[in-house]
Amino acid sequence: MAADEPLVLGIETSCDETGVGIVRGTTLLADAVASSVDAHARFGGVVPEIASRAHLEAMVPTIERALKEAGVAARDLDGIAVTSGPGLAGALLVGVSAAKAYAYALGKPLYGVNHLASHICVDQLEHGPLPEPTMALLVSGGHSSLLLAPDITSDVRPLGATIDDAAGEAFDKIARVLDLGFPGGPVIDRLAKEGDPAAIAFPRGLTGPRDAPYDFSFSGLKTSVARWIEAKRAAGEEVPVRDVAASFQEAVVDVLTRKAVRACKDEGVDHLMIGGGVAANSRLRALAEERCERAGIRLRVPRPKLCTDNGAMVAALGAEMVARNRLPSDLELSADSSLPVTEPHVPGTAHGHSHDHVHEISKDNLYS
Repeated sequence: MAADEPLVLGIETSCDETGVGIVRGTTLLADAVASSVDAHARFGGVVPEIASRAHLEAMVPTIERALKEAGVAARDLDGIAVTSGPGLAGALLVGVSAAKAYAYALGKPLYGVNHLASHICVDQLEHGPLPEPTMALLVSGGHSSLLLAPDITSDVRPLGATIDDAAGEAFDKIARVLDLGFPGGPVIDRLAKEGDPAAIAFPRGLTGPRDAPYDFSFSGLKTSVARWIEAKRAAGEEVPVRDVAASFQEAVVDVLTRKAVRACKDEGVDHLMIGGGVAANSRLRALAEERCERAGIRLRVPRPKLCTDNGAMVAALGAEMVARNRLPSDLELSADSSLPVTEPHVPGTAHGHSHDHVHEISKDNLYS
């Protein structure tokens, strides 16, 4: 770990996790997370107002915990990175406001970065620098995307995305139909290990010869599973929950891995990176490894904790921005709930708001 590698703090508040990470170059020093998932569980999904309030309450303690864990002082940072989009507008605003305050007080450059690009960049903390270009399959509660990134700091190209439900959203909805609680992904993954993935022939969306090769659709699958369960219950029969979980999960990961491997072959890329919360799914990892090995493709998947939303991924992309001398964001940075993945970060203008003038007032009088 070189001492001259950029030391960056990252803040992630796009949904219900308050994540603060600190990295030096590609080395993870701290990954502090405060989750509000329990507060949302009784509603069966994330409530934006509750998430925003939880971020407000958790922000400063989580930042202080990360600094302590990393063994660094805030004044030693080389930059502050924050998720500026996409995500829940109110939740994003909390993170962006906090990042701007710390950047101003410390006299440090601010980097508003893209949530999806951060999910790709986090793999550098696990497996070293990303290949260029990087092929990435991102799967979460809000996103299912195939992305080609020649340069993670400036050039991310969407090849395909979900046209309706994201994979993680489908997991949550089926878990709700099966009365398994929220979030649905972990419990379905656990029950599926005890079920038969071939027990029920659920449909594979958008896999026909005339369908978009890299787009995803899970709405039809979700409806098919729900109707199958309803028919069983209407007939007074017991629903084989483990077989339903296994068959549903297999339908999802079959499509995800099939399309991802095809994209690698079509684009001539010999590796695949999988990220996002659903990348923690054990069957997705196993099937991806099996198919990538058969196709001669190297698979890169971060450990499960780095797949879910976290501040480490934001810090990783921020550190890459610093290392490549990308233009920082202005202190007028705004949250953008629909920030496109083609914008890995939100640069300021060359003659925009300078951070230099705040060094003197912040050095001794503000946050240390």
